[in-house]
Amino acid sequence: MYTDKTLVCKECENEFIFSAGEQEFYAEKGFQNEPARCKACRSKRDHSSKRELFEAVCAECGQTTKVPFKPHLDKPVLCSKCFANKK
Repeated sequence: MYTDKTLVCKECENEFIFSAGEQEFYAEKGFQNEPARCKACRSKRDHSSKRELFEAVCAECGQTTKVPFKPHLDKPVLCSKCFANKK
């Protein structure tokens, strides 16, 4: 049903293959758009977008944890273990 497609990366402008298997995966996940970047540029972009982590003290267990947002003193912060237990 799907056939390999040659696409052009919008970052490096090199051609890359959007394989039939990748197309099937995109369809299963409901993705509407084809990839705009090759694997190398996607990987480079993922590594450069690392978020800054902030230290906080868990309001439940009191352990120090790191969170991807700047904690406010008026709002409690939970570590990942306590947060999972709340669900």
